Amino acid sequence: MSDLVAKASMDRRIAEIIAPVIEDLGFELVRVRLMAGKTRTLQIMAERPDGGIEVDDCARISTAVSAILDVEDPIEDNYTLEVSSPGIDRPLTRLKDFDTWEGYEAKLETAEMIDGRRRFKGTLAGTEGSEVLIEIAEGTIGLQFDWLTEAKLVLTDELIRDMLKVRKDAGEIDESQFDEIETIIDSEDDARLPDQKD
Repeated sequence: MSDLVAKASMDRRIAEIIAPVIEDLGFELVRVRLMAGKTRTLQIMAERPDGGIEVDDCARISTAVSAILDVEDPIEDNYTLEVSSPGIDRPLTRLKDFDTWEGYEAKLETAEMIDGRRRFKGTLAGTEGSEVLIEIAEGTIGLQFDWLTEAKLVLTDELIRDMLKVRKDAGEIDESQFDEIETIIDSEDDARLPDQKD
């Protein structure tokens, strides 16, 4: 089965260790990646079951995860721990994500060629059983979740507006901040439109 939360065997091992700790704190694990580099980085993305996460929440998760990783010690080399939210153009790692974000634009990639291609960009149309539905130029197609190797939302003005509205409704930003950001988005939209002269 495709595991978009944790792809490599080491990522899966780490996910097994940390997922219960994160869930005990009231969050869900979205993604785990141990990335190579001069100093390795362990990237953990998490969120509340209803979405969203604050900086203080990330700090709590980091402290708890560090403690369990010190005990279990699955990573031999030195590494930096990075705990964050999935972000606006978030990875889609669980089947339920494709229902949650139905109607938004996404990029999907499959392990094998499907009708001569591996990359699909279009509007998410939810799920049907274990299939992810996506509307592309040729129509709506279904891709088995197990076939996917990557999936993420595309950063669009609509997505940004909707996420800002959620934050405004939750009281995280006020009306004036929301209006100011909306004005910036609208002016960028106007700048992209060609001159329309009669």
